Amino acid sequence: MGEHSMKKITWTIKNFSSLQREKLCSDPFVVGRCECRLVCCRRLCAYPKGNNVDYLFLFLEVADHESLPCGWRRNVRFSLSIVNQNTIKRSRQNDEQKWFGEESPRWGRVSMFPLNEIHAKESGYLVNGEFKIVAEIEVIAAIGKLDIAEETSTIIETMDVNGFQLFPSQMELVSRLLERHPEIASDIRTKNPNLRMGYMSLLLSLIETLRQSPHKLSKTDLAEADAALGSLTNAEFKLDWLEKKLDEMAEKKEKEEAGEARVREIEEDLKDLNQKCSDLEAQLEKQKLELSAAKAPISFDDVF
Repeated sequence: MGEHSMKKITWTIKNFSSLQREKLCSDPFVVGRCECRLVCCRRLCAYPKGNNVDYLFLFLEVADHESLPCGWRRNVRFSLSIVNQNTIKRSRQNDEQKWFGEESPRWGRVSMFPLNEIHAKESGYLVNGEFKIVAEIEVIAAIGKLDIAEETSTIIETMDVNGFQLFPSQMELVSRLLERHPEIASDIRTKNPNLRMGYMSLLLSLIETLRQSPHKLSKTDLAEADAALGSLTNAEFKLDWLEKKLDEMAEKKEKEEAGEARVREIEEDLKDLNQKCSDLEAQLEKQKLELSAAKAPISFDDVF
């Protein structure tokens, strides 16, 4: 049997309400050396008394399963969730553990999510037209080796660090940050993973801003940084150390602006002095010529 593998991915579908296709597929991703994808589709379910309801079905399937070699199988534990972007408590999730193989390349749960609930005003499932699906996938056992290169685009892989879902590019910086300041988010109020991820991204952006040269930052930039810091502290992030850095940056910015103003003032004074020196030099040359003329003897050429 093959190797154990885990992955968590987020699939964001833009303009979800305007999509007319009955079936949508995510871009492929690789887990357990097997190329997979998420599938969502809309189906009408008929009930007694004429109540017909549209449901959103979610599936995890092995991509291009028809071209795979005979005998391949994957035992997979997975959960498929639609994300309530306002509060994690109302997110909808289904858990499964199944064998994927030639006879069963896809699994999902029938009648998972009524579409009228998803489209309901203030439901939290649609925010700015975006609909998010999160899949957590763990390959327990694998039969048959499938070497497939990984590629992603609309699928975004995230990893958990101290309760924060992070992009791979954020991992190193956040790990060092939490190592230096372990108390940073110990009391953060929100449990919503999307808000927590947004707050952490805001914190990283704030740090990157303050790492710039004061010359590259305007007073507006510093005011926006102060507002961002306020949002983070209101969410119960412990950022006394960052507040000191922001105060230090503001002080350096004031000194820079005062220094630049003084340099301009001195340059103007020097320009005036240079002009005075130039005028004095011209007067000196003129005076020397007049003095030379005064010292010259009187000519008697007109007498003799």
